Amino acid sequence: MMTRTDPVPLAANTFEGHLSRVFSVSEPVGLLAGSGRFPVVFAEKARRLGISVVCVGIRNEAPEELISLVDRFLWAGIGKLGKVIRYFHHEGIRYAVMAGKIHKTIIFSPRRIFHLLPDLRMIRFWYSRRRKDNRDDSLLLGIIDEFASEGIEFRSALELCPELLVKAGILTQRPPTAREEEDIRFGWELAKEMGRLDVGQSVAVKERAVLAVEAIEGTDRAIARAGELCSSGDFVVVKVAKPQQDMRFDVPTVGVSTIRTMRRAGGRVLAVEAGKTIFIDQEETVALANRYGITIVAL
Repeated sequence: MMTRTDPVPLAANTFEGHLSRVFSVSEPVGLLAGSGRFPVVFAEKARRLGISVVCVGIRNEAPEELISLVDRFLWAGIGKLGKVIRYFHHEGIRYAVMAGKIHKTIIFSPRRIFHLLPDLRMIRFWYSRRRKDNRDDSLLLGIIDEFASEGIEFRSALELCPELLVKAGILTQRPPTAREEEDIRFGWELAKEMGRLDVGQSVAVKERAVLAVEAIEGTDRAIARAGELCSSGDFVVVKVAKPQQDMRFDVPTVGVSTIRTMRRAGGRVLAVEAGKTIFIDQEETVALANRYGITIVAL
């Protein structure tokens, strides 16, 4: 039976412990920003600590409010790898972070080369024979290697914001029922296996049957699809880190939008992995879940 637990203390892997050797108030940090609240939260934390941020916002993805939160800002299309590297070089960036989601579906749009207008660096990267496939880890590790070859090292944004990692426990007023606990255990094993294969991070299940598995579409759309396929609702969503999770990118993230999507779809329980999941605006998100009668548990 799941019980409420005291928060698990974070390891001494806090920002203060990394300040002298990774981020510094004497030099800017680069931020490669996608969609969602995570890049905004990172920029706000850096500003409070007096750290200069040079941001490249991915066009049609990054929030516009970043412009007023960082010291210098550049919009760049997803296909402009060379442009981003040159900009970071020009701004003296030695360390950079990724924050926010990039919706990969745009890569497979019709006439993509005309839509994305990739620069020469991106074309060489995309058609490289050294990369075995185009799964998320393969692509993002390849991108990181491109920056590293130019002297720019990517670090985890969570070194600045460790408090965003959710702690273990039942976070909402309503605990999961015995049946929901069974579905959480069932979904957990499936989600971990999907993560090992680098397919997705989330699964939706009900009565130990799989309703939806996340792939390229992302968690919210996978949840919405589960609701379409299970009109009775009351299903469980399990979202976990990959067994091989690189904390520099693609870290599982939940927040207000996740709960709103579950409400529309009829989801009843959200189970996430403690210490490996970013929880954006946790107080607001938990309050909304309580209002809707949705359970959130971090294991």
